[in-house]
Amino acid sequence: MQVREGMSPTVLTVGPSHTLRAVARLMSRRQVGAAVVIDPDSPGPGIITERDILASLGDAQDPDTEVVADHLTRDAVFAAPDWSLEEAASAMVRGGFRHLIVVERGETVGILSVRDVVRCWTEDGAICPVPASAGVG
Repeated sequence: MQVREGMSPTVLTVGPSHTLRAVARLMSRRQVGAAVVIDPDSPGPGIITERDILASLGDAQDPDTEVVADHLTRDAVFAAPDWSLEEAASAMVRGGFRHLIVVERGETVGILSVRDVVRCWTEDGAICPVPASAGVG
């Protein structure tokens, strides 16, 4: 099974100047654990996760004044849609993270979480989402 079969093709994107509270609110509403950060001044997308927000709160920082730019991972690891789920899972384990930005021809096309991988690897693989762009037939 490939990353394209398990990834979510709908990606929450935010900017580096968003406050942590605003991002947490968006992530909560969308029920996602990460957002891709698009910064026109950076060479590629970054990522901010629930873990980053939790670390800030644990350090008693104010989520209304702390901004994404100060908490995101800029050197994110990317996956290609044609990677196997095994390759993606290995990258996550090696890197100690739970989300991979999926990039194809320089464009963000999805995000893959550990939850997505586990969902695909359950006995009932039918619950693994198939992106609309993958086509059927």
